[in-house]
Amino acid sequence: MNTSSFLADMLQTITERGRRFLALNQRENLDDPVGGAGTLCETLLSSRGEASGMALAKNILERWQSFDEGEKRDFMIMLLDRFGPDTQRLETAIDRYRGDRDASALLELHLAAEPRRQELIRRFNLAPNGIETLVRMREVLLALIKERPDLSAVDADFSHLFGSWFNRGFLVLRPISWSTPANILEKIIRYEAVHDIGGWDELRRRLEPEDRRCFAFFHPQLSDDPLIFVEVALTRDIPSRIDDLLRQDRVFVATGEATTAVFYSISNCQEGLRGISFGNFLIKQVVEDLRRDLPKLERFVTLSPVPGFAAWLARERRNEASDALSPSAKTVLSVLDDEGWADDGQKAAAVEPVLAAAAAWYFLRARDSAGRMVDPVARFHLGNGARLERLNVLGDRSPRALRQAHGLMVNYLYKLDEIEANHEAFAGRREVVTTPQIRRLVPADKPNQSLVPVKDVSPRGKTVINEHANTEPTS
Repeated sequence: MNTSSFLADMLQTITERGRRFLALNQRENLDDPVGGAGTLCETLLSSRGEASGMALAKNILERWQSFDEGEKRDFMIMLLDRFGPDTQRLETAIDRYRGDRDASALLELHLAAEPRRQELIRRFNLAPNGIETLVRMREVLLALIKERPDLSAVDADFSHLFGSWFNRGFLVLRPISWSTPANILEKIIRYEAVHDIGGWDELRRRLEPEDRRCFAFFHPQLSDDPLIFVEVALTRDIPSRIDDLLRQDRVFVATGEATTAVFYSISNCQEGLRGISFGNFLIKQVVEDLRRDLPKLERFVTLSPVPGFAAWLARERRNEASDALSPSAKTVLSVLDDEGWADDGQKAAAVEPVLAAAAAWYFLRARDSAGRMVDPVARFHLGNGARLERLNVLGDRSPRALRQAHGLMVNYLYKLDEIEANHEAFAGRREVVTTPQIRRLVPADKPNQSLVPVKDVSPRGKTVINEHANTEPTS
């Protein structure tokens, strides 16, 4: 008997019994559905019975699903306004801690500071399919934050709880193949966020050949809906163009001849789990599985997009005081304004070295207002311990890649004996680990620059760029 199905049926039975026990009236508060839901939320927080709690949670989530856009917004605002910390309890706990700083007072301060909506969200999760509804609820919340930044406080509670509920220990890694159930394969097509899958024939070309692999993380309560998946190509060399991996007439590689595993697409599937990090666990687990099954593999690399490069470059081209681009470089880069430049061999050849130099600056020097690397994909892979290995101008000629990055792609190398050191360098000291070839593309440092990367060529031939040289320390 399927254990998950048995547990789901049991929870459903308990919930229905609780619903009958409470005799909940679905038609009450028709003139104020959000207010009625708020009253039920208060009741849920004070509930002590298992069955009644499940019934209340189910009732509230069903109401939320029936709300229109405006009512869902009002519900989130209600969570913000009515279900923050118990201020009276918090003030009492603060006064107690000031006078008696023992473990008991500290614990009470911690409990009193927790917003009531955290416990409310925990109790929502009691409902059958509660976790799925909460993920969809956060999708709505993330969209609302753009117009209501104060709702970030509510999102902080969702994020805190999701970080525990979607912990690596709860996730299941499953291979995706052409024999995987069609309902899951259809979602792989829909969720692919890097290189669009044109249909079932194209999906088959990515899954069925022996030199292709795909893996996805699933949560036990979302067993038919992947959280994140990675597509892998087995090759003989490090690729520089995505077309070499995806074109229909490509040369297939026998499994025993492959020396390189290429992670060419990593797609997050659930918008409601944005910012909940499990992609790093995915890569590490896939590397372990591939090494076990294919011991001849020597290299693990990515062929990655650079989604923020074109926007950054456009700003630098407009900036008269740009340190990244010289006047002559801007003149060459004006070719990018010509439609079809990538298909003109002469124009592409002229712009390639200038684009490569600008890309090197983008990775090694460009920073956002918080002092982070501008590119989110770079932050992800470097934070996981990869190193910036190679820049590939016109590695992707698709319309989206030309629009977002002028066709630029990069390889990040996961060298297994250096991953931990690289991670510590980036996470702890904000050091970008790269190769001497890329480092040489960045011009010599200027004395008046606030950000002065320092070159340190290691005995192993890699270059470390240190963001912190000649800068004020940050907290």
